[in-house]
Amino acid sequence: MFLAHRIRLDPNNLQATYLARAAGTARFAYNWALAEWQRQYAAYKADPALPKPNEAALRRQLNAIKRQKFPWMLKVTKSAPQMAIIQLGRAFQNFFEKRARYPQFRRKGRDDRFALTSDQFRVENKRIRLPKLGWVRMREALRFTGKILSASISRTADHWYASITVDIPEVPLPHAENGGAVGIDLGVTHLATLSTGETVAGPKALRTLLDRLRRLSRNLSRKVKGSRNRSKAKTKLARLHARIANVRADSLHQLSTAITRRFHTIGIEDLHVKGMLANRCMSRAIADMGFAELRRQLAYKAQQRGSQLVIVNRWYASSKTCSGCGHQLDVLDLGTRQWSCPACEALHDRDMNAAINLKNMAVSSTASACGGEGAGPVPEAQGGTGSSEAGSQRKS
Repeated sequence: MFLAHRIRLDPNNLQATYLARAAGTARFAYNWALAEWQRQYAAYKADPALPKPNEAALRRQLNAIKRQKFPWMLKVTKSAPQMAIIQLGRAFQNFFEKRARYPQFRRKGRDDRFALTSDQFRVENKRIRLPKLGWVRMREALRFTGKILSASISRTADHWYASITVDIPEVPLPHAENGGAVGIDLGVTHLATLSTGETVAGPKALRTLLDRLRRLSRNLSRKVKGSRNRSKAKTKLARLHARIANVRADSLHQLSTAITRRFHTIGIEDLHVKGMLANRCMSRAIADMGFAELRRQLAYKAQQRGSQLVIVNRWYASSKTCSGCGHQLDVLDLGTRQWSCPACEALHDRDMNAAINLKNMAVSSTASACGGEGAGPVPEAQGGTGSSEAGSQRKS
């Protein structure tokens, strides 16, 4: 099993300069390879007798010309440009297999990173040895024990981080405490409403720090381009963006860990987040919650504990289906937070009713797909064919 530990580095000024130079070299190699890929592919389209571009050929081509055309590349580790082209090859593979968009050119300040193979670095206690640089201090020691596969050095704001990938033996975590089932309805008023009756407000980090973010953005826009003060203002703004992301990630990790620790079967809706973000009135609140990241964390943490994560079809009308008798309303306005079932006269809270329906779907899907046993995610539960509640105005 592969696990990565992201550790903050503590370089001095000389080491930070080297890291920035290596990241710039990797970025240049990636952009050069992408431009060359596009040029060679255009030539192939014009003359099919020419070979198609590929990652291995581009790496050989760069190695042949870099000493004459790009001698400054030799001042950093050879892994920086080579791994960048390998990453470009993976990006194109993901694009061809429809898992990602067409690769884009990297930008300075946003894509400051480079990768290292296992033979190019060494980790001892709270330090890491990089080629042509030496030992760099880390804020903490590597937590995992196993075969070290690779490392990625990246910059967030003005801080450098090392993400070290380790191949460790698969040791499953303890199973869920009660082995029960739970349904989770996601929203923007509350991040998560559980079928047990619990609600999680969510951090709303962007909303909390929005005034400060606007102030720092105005300060940056007023600075003269290329000035020292503009660089300082840009760093302050980047630090605040990093803080918002860290607060959100920490909250999602705590929530996903608590859920997978308590429940064996978890039902969650397959939200169409991209479509929801098209609603300009709610897009900021939806993006501030991190629905996709919560689902990603629930998936791998449930697998580690041998639990089931059931993804219920987005077309299943979870909010307007009575969790008691199964009656389905024709229309349920977004602003209606409570409703009474015309069939059994039960009073429902919109989010709680949806969470209970998701739980029932998860239990039935698990029983039919795995016979009530097994581990890991199960196929998507199809649900009903009611009107979509996962569109651009799904949650409030």
